[in-house]
Amino acid sequence: MSTKMPAIASQITFFYYTDLAPARRFYEAFLGLPLVVDQGWARIYRVGHGNAFLGIVDEAHGSLRVQRENAVMISLVVEDVAAWYARALAYDVPVRRPPGESAEIQIAYCFLSDPGGYVVEIQRFLDPGLAETFGLQAL
Repeated sequence: MSTKMPAIASQITFFYYTDLAPARRFYEAFLGLPLVVDQGWARIYRVGHGNAFLGIVDEAHGSLRVQRENAVMISLVVEDVAAWYARALAYDVPVRRPPGESAEIQIAYCFLSDPGGYVVEIQRFLDPGLAETFGLQAL
C-alpha cells in the first residue's frame, strides 16, 4: 500500500505553566523570541529563522496539566554558548549545568531552567557540517 506523504508545514512545541507571567519574561525578555500569536492564555513564539515555534500555555485553559517534573528539553542552537551563559547569569536564570563540551557528540553546551522547570539547552555543534545543517550559517 503506497500513499503520498502528507506535508508538514511547521512545528510547535507547547510548554504548560501554572503562571504565565514568569514564562513570558523568560521567553520574551531573556531569550528575545518574537511573539507570533497571543491568544491570552497561550502565546506562540518563533524560534530561529524557520518554521519552528514554541508555545507557552496557562494550564487552567490548555489541554494538559503541569507535571511535577517535566521530562522535556528544548535545545537552542547558537553561535556563542558563553555569551548566552553570561546573559543567563545577568538575568538570574537558574543554571543546571555551566558551559562545557562533549567530545563524544561534538557539541558545546550549557543547560538552563525556565520558570516551569523545563530544561533549555543552549548548544553549538562543533562539527562544521552539523553546524550548517542546524542553521548556524544563517546567523
